Amino acid sequence: MSTPNNNGYLLIFRSTDWYKGLSPEQMQQVADNWMAWFNRLKAEGKCAGGNPLEREGKIVSGKARVVSDGPFAESKETIGGYFLLTVKSMDEAVAIAQQCPGLPHGIRVEVRPIAGECPMVAEVRNESQLAHA
Repeated sequence: MSTPNNNGYLLIFRSTDWYKGLSPEQMQQVADNWMAWFNRLKAEGKCAGGNPLEREGKIVSGKARVVSDGPFAESKETIGGYFLLTVKSMDEAVAIAQQCPGLPHGIRVEVRPIAGECPMVAEVRNESQLAHA
């Protein structure tokens, strides 16, 4: 799918144990490659920002809005960070994701288009317009 999207794309990096089995020097090399990739994308105007996420956090869920501690998912599914891309197509965002230095070490990159508005709001608006037609 290559439809234009003026709202950007989010790269979501999954897996927080990518470094297991790597020496400190290898870990530093991956980190250096990652920062070089990030800085190049920023310099090219293709990335508006991004950050790693801390391992700890809270989960709020249910009608009672219960607050509990993580972990949030299995380690291989944990979100470790994100980049906000400012590119025009899914194909371009996927091509950037394929350059991720963490891929050979078990990182998975989810590429998601950012919606212009909440899909539920659009659906309710459409249903309301149909009801008044």
